[in-house]
Amino acid sequence: MFKKITFKKLLMFAPLMTLMFCFNSPQNDDEKMQTIMVSVKNTLSYLHYSPKPINDAYSQDVYEKYFESVDASKRYFLQSDMDEFKKHYTKLDDYLNQGNLVFYKLTIDRLYQRVDEIDKMTQDILSKPINLDENDELILEPKKRVNPLDAKQQREEWKKYIKYNILQEIETLNSKEEAQKKKKDSVVNNKLPDTIKYAPTTAEQKRVKATSEVKDLITDSFRRFKKRKKMDWFSVYMNAYTEVFDPHTNYFSPKNKEEFDMQFVGKVIGIGALIQEKKGYLYLGELTIGAPAWKSKQLTAGDKILKVKSKPNEEPVNVVGMLSDEAVRLIRGEKGTPVTLTVEKKDKTIKEVTMIREEVAIEDTFARSIVVNSKNGKKYGFIYLPSFNVDFEDPKGRNASDDIKAELIKLKKENVEGIILDLRSNGGGSLTEVGDIMGLFMNAGPYVQVKDSRGKIQVLSNKSNEPIWTGPLVVMQNELSASASEILAGAFQDYGRAAVIGSPSSFGKGTVQTFVELNRFLNTNDDFGALKLTIQKFYRVSGESTQRKGVEADLKMKDFFSYAEVGERFDQFALPWDKIETTSYKKLTGLNVPQLQAELDKQLLNNNNYKMLQESAEWKEALDKEETITLNQTKFNELMKKRKAQIDKFKGLDKFNNGLKFTLHTDEAERIKKDEAFARKTENWRKNLERDFYLEETVDVLSKIK
Repeated sequence: MFKKITFKKLLMFAPLMTLMFCFNSPQNDDEKMQTIMVSVKNTLSYLHYSPKPINDAYSQDVYEKYFESVDASKRYFLQSDMDEFKKHYTKLDDYLNQGNLVFYKLTIDRLYQRVDEIDKMTQDILSKPINLDENDELILEPKKRVNPLDAKQQREEWKKYIKYNILQEIETLNSKEEAQKKKKDSVVNNKLPDTIKYAPTTAEQKRVKATSEVKDLITDSFRRFKKRKKMDWFSVYMNAYTEVFDPHTNYFSPKNKEEFDMQFVGKVIGIGALIQEKKGYLYLGELTIGAPAWKSKQLTAGDKILKVKSKPNEEPVNVVGMLSDEAVRLIRGEKGTPVTLTVEKKDKTIKEVTMIREEVAIEDTFARSIVVNSKNGKKYGFIYLPSFNVDFEDPKGRNASDDIKAELIKLKKENVEGIILDLRSNGGGSLTEVGDIMGLFMNAGPYVQVKDSRGKIQVLSNKSNEPIWTGPLVVMQNELSASASEILAGAFQDYGRAAVIGSPSSFGKGTVQTFVELNRFLNTNDDFGALKLTIQKFYRVSGESTQRKGVEADLKMKDFFSYAEVGERFDQFALPWDKIETTSYKKLTGLNVPQLQAELDKQLLNNNNYKMLQESAEWKEALDKEETITLNQTKFNELMKKRKAQIDKFKGLDKFNNGLKFTLHTDEAERIKKDEAFARKTENWRKNLERDFYLEETVDVLSKIK
């Protein structure tokens, strides 16, 4: 949940803020990091909803959290390194107070030293024959692993890791070959024109090819690691400090904050092309129809990028060997400014292409709807909302509530008899958008209560009495529906406006965050990044918190995530659940939830697809919890054979079709004729909807609501 808060409001929390945040402008990276450390500490202590004491116990938690991020697999640091680091176990609180970089520099310098050594070590391992017949096994569960005692043991562990990757790659080659053979057999058996290329390879040829692929992947991963600036690891270090306060309090470097803003708003200034990295080279990926790269008519997916000229008066920058995110920053810039790419085409010709940067929408961020034609002959509206997006900086920018309103108007014209609002995997967004969306479905009323660190409770209300849709409404959720999704689903549920259907409970994020720009408190114009800070907890109008518990569905159906450790309740640093008094609100005529659940349970009891979904989910979760795996090729092959047999058992799920028919809106039907990328996305979306078992059951529930 993200909330826009003014600087004046922030100052009300801590009147002495200016006395504590005054620093001279830093002269180098070390001074900048030191300034950030102290600024983060002060911001956490004064503005966090539930500040922790900065003491030795806090230091120990930060220490453990840091190494979970830096070397969770315990492949890089030796035990001697960890023994040396342990001397700082109870000192990280002091380092935060002082802006002391000694521990950060010690661990990151050592990390880069070990990476250099392991890079050479793995190249040596891969230059010699690798025996896949030994009875080795690899420990998969990080908590069961220990740091190697010395370089010899570390080499053995990396050799095992390499073996595992080779075996996986051989399995991939086998699977591709089997699939190709099935295609060819099908073509021959059906006497169709044979255009299928099928050239089986020997076990030795697969081993050689797999080893080569793994060598390339490992070489490239170390190349990318070494290209990463040490300063980038500072964000990881700072987040060990912040996330011990709670999992949603995070430090963002200027670069990371920029990326977050673009995703949140749903737009980027650039040329509209994906940048892909492969073996040290950067290539153009899919081009967005209508964006500058596409409009140039000179660029195509697969072009190799050699240089980027970011500004007219600057020299082109050679991007060969550069990390993709660095090249992307060169390509992006201010709207209306030129950028020139030098590319190598597939025919080896070199081209310079100049484009004018434009605003490119990230359409996957926005709401979308479609008409569902059910088996009973009735039409229903399906609205998918991936996030509660809003553009705080541009009053004319897109936001979730306006998008939902536009979709509702289109669906009403289609004379639908009910609406399904899909909030599955919606991680949240703007708090204000919740109220605006609620107002599209019901009259004015409170939708959430917000409590700050002083215990002050504010009730936020939707003030609109002009709903667009007052007919039957069902909200879909899963374990990844979080924050704003939970407020909206919870409000609809408390009022009795909609039935919530899906996973037994949602994610359980009941906290509100805001961004605090660190340079606001400093005597400098430098950008020190920002702290996304938990400042409030929210509560349903019923007084119930969603923190840790989430929203309990009215109509429960387990899915893949129901068997996994997904949700706030599995995070040791998540804030606790609590409850406040109910606010005054008028409940609407309630739905007969017990009857609907009883009918749903009866249907699911004899539904083989649902049973198979549960069995598949439990099996996959069991796989994720396996602690070791054999590295003996014969045993590995047997294991893969058993797994394939199990996968074959679940293949019916891939062929499942819910029998629902979907109709695009007229404007989208026209667009797919001109926009290839949109047409592909739309086709994939429609196919996924046709395979959606939970949607079928939801439509059936909706048909019973009057």
